[in-house]
Amino acid sequence: MRNLVFFMHASLDGFVAGPQGEMNWIKLSPEMMDFVATMTAGADSALYGRVTYQLMESYWPTAPQQPNPTQHTLDHAKWYAQVHKVVLSRTLNHANLVNTLVLNENLSERILELKQQTGKNILIFGSPAASHSLLNLGLIDEFYIFVNPIILGKGMPLFKDVMEKIPLELTETKVFGNGVVLLHYKKEVS
Repeated sequence: MRNLVFFMHASLDGFVAGPQGEMNWIKLSPEMMDFVATMTAGADSALYGRVTYQLMESYWPTAPQQPNPTQHTLDHAKWYAQVHKVVLSRTLNHANLVNTLVLNENLSERILELKQQTGKNILIFGSPAASHSLLNLGLIDEFYIFVNPIILGKGMPLFKDVMEKIPLELTETKVFGNGVVLLHYKKEVS
């Protein structure tokens, strides 16, 4: 079975975006981009909420044509073009979307069907509202949380309205040169 892998940046006080959705506090580096490339190499599907999907669609298809793209930008744009995209949305019109599946009902059953297909991991990039729903449905298998060295004080929480305890096993930590700390957890197998 494929794993559904949660990938999120967070502040030290547990926010994934500021009060107005701002994410300009997230620290990135070439070292982190190399790490992300190992994650995308192990995934053939990306899952997004509608808002994050529309942000990705507005950038990645044309990123290689921007002035002076980095090798990381070129590589990720190529991956984005090839990866199967799954979007959770009640409002997105799925007509004319290439290599994209829109899910708007029977979420638990549909995600379980995707997880049972052969293939690599399914990555959830950002998409906090969608991630909150998937977490409460018990569908997330792994968590990669990139804790940034900042306290925001308020904003959108990393986890919200969690209904039950979810026992986790810490499987990896990594400190990046820019002060970001990766925490990698897997759900405990009972």
